[in-house]
Amino acid sequence: MSRPAIATLAGIAGFIAYVVVVLLVADHVRALHWTLEMLFFAVAGIAWVWPAKRLMAWALR
Repeated sequence: MSRPAIATLAGIAGFIAYVVVVLLVADHVRALHWTLEMLFFAVAGIAWVWPAKRLMAWALR
């Protein structure tokens, strides 16, 4: 199996796992102050970029 195919499967599986974890944590964050909630969702919305960038760089080597 080629690197791009492995990266695609790993990326999809990792992103789904990431979304599940963020949603589970979000249930607890919803009870906090709105500024903490906003900060959590801002960080969670951007945090997936760095692992995806590393995965794409690995796939293209």
